[in-house]
Amino acid sequence: MADVAIRKPALAGRLGGSAAVRLTTAPTASRVALRAPAESLSALSSALGLTLPDAPKTSGRAGARSALWIGPDEWLVIDEAGAGLMAALSAAGTLHSATDVSHRNVAIIVSGPGAEATLSGGCPQDLSFSSFPVGAASRTVFGKAEIVLFRTEEDTFRVECWRSFSDYVFGLLNEAAEDAGH
Repeated sequence: MADVAIRKPALAGRLGGSAAVRLTTAPTASRVALRAPAESLSALSSALGLTLPDAPKTSGRAGARSALWIGPDEWLVIDEAGAGLMAALSAAGTLHSATDVSHRNVAIIVSGPGAEATLSGGCPQDLSFSSFPVGAASRTVFGKAEIVLFRTEEDTFRVECWRSFSDYVFGLLNEAAEDAGH
């Protein structure tokens, strides 16, 4: 029998939170870091089956697929159903750069009435509902780690971070959740 390395999923089995906040690891998803000029947006949107947003702090969503505006020519595309994003984008027939970052990122779902307070414990952005409504997304920091933050529901956020920072981010979120529960 050959030696086989088995990769343990990041944050496997980790649970956290408090009475006011639940922290869960999001299921595995496909992710693509997408860069493209404005004139390619229509064709790329058609290929992905959703509208790529073109304004700061916005997102586009269709079914299990989301596109988060990260910069003037940059998006993080997430497919929670694990669909082949790279195949869809390669068929677009327009100028773009797409990099599969599925194994680089891990997502943590922060939900409950204390979710906003929990994230405010380590994120300098104004996350109030009036400034960061459902569908808002941005690249920011949590503690010392870069994250992409996406508000999916009024009291639910998706925190995307690099796998190498996931233990740190989860631990800091867990501490902030305990504070938010008081």
